[in-house]
Amino acid sequence: MSEDFAQIALRGREAARVLALATRAAKDSALEAMAAALRADADQILAANSGDIAAAEAEQTPAHMIDRLRLDDARLEGMALGLEDVAGLPDPVGEVLRGSTLANGLQMRQIRVPFGVVGIIYEARPNVTADAAGICLKSGNAALLRGSSSALRSNQAIISSLRAAAVEVGLPADVVQLVPGEGRESAKEMMRARGLVDVLIPRGGAGLIQSVVTESTVPVIETGVGNCHVYVDKAADLDMASRIVLNAKTHRPSVCNAAESLLVHAEIAEAFVPR
Repeated sequence: MSEDFAQIALRGREAARVLALATRAAKDSALEAMAAALRADADQILAANSGDIAAAEAEQTPAHMIDRLRLDDARLEGMALGLEDVAGLPDPVGEVLRGSTLANGLQMRQIRVPFGVVGIIYEARPNVTADAAGICLKSGNAALLRGSSSALRSNQAIISSLRAAAVEVGLPADVVQLVPGEGRESAKEMMRARGLVDVLIPRGGAGLIQSVVTESTVPVIETGVGNCHVYVDKAADLDMASRIVLNAKTHRPSVCNAAESLLVHAEIAEAFVPR
């Protein structure tokens, strides 16, 4: 493990200790400040994204991959709204899931607590940078983010805004960090960082996820790889179902949650499928 990565992980652990004790008000204030920072820094973030797009086009990257990489005003606003939505969620930290009192009077409780340092390895979409940082912060975890090298400029700009916003409300900047490096070695360092990274989450295609699950010594939360289904039941409003199916596939075909499989109840298949 390189000294640089070890220092990043150690800073993350220090930030995680602070964040684990942060109040809901402090975390929500940070999320709202981060949303405001994305809006305030929109010009810098979009300029950085333009650099990533230009580099991708020069390398003749397929159009659907460039679409996943691209940010615009609407997508940036969606990122900000996403952070505000997370701020509005209940605080999971300290929630008592179940409990009982034993015959000897001993009370047992299952209580939600943060992991500590969450590493996330993901592919081209820079939107994920804000999403992942926000969810980690809300749940009391420091985030180590390793995005695609194709989105490096965008991710650096987004992370810079998020870190400044955290400091603005009194939290450590290192509640969110971008793991440097453009090759696979930085991802492998995260996979080998048992004791420094508490859990690793891969988000992307089947190849990435399988690589992390197979090679990581850090505990992994395995995510899905897409193949999203839409099911149309026999009781469905067929006009509404047609609109839903069309939107589920065509709104943004390049993203991993676009519909890929359509299931139709046998009793309405003849009437619905030709639509």
